[in-house]
Amino acid sequence: MPKMKTKRAAAKRYKVSATGKIVVASGSKRHLLSRKARKRKRQLKGTHVAHSTKQKMSKRLLPYAY
Repeated sequence: MPKMKTKRAAAKRYKVSATGKIVVASGSKRHLLSRKARKRKRQLKGTHVAHSTKQKMSKRLLPYAY
């Protein structure tokens, strides 16, 4: 049986935390920023733990991350 391939697009977007949760960067920061409030843009900084449905999907895309 050959090794499974990691989906490279997922590997660039998701990181796995030390506890095994998927960490994702916030979206909506690329364009149309002038209409967004300063507070909203500030809160979109950084990363957050992905939703449980995304956790399940990304575990299939990143077979060796766990």
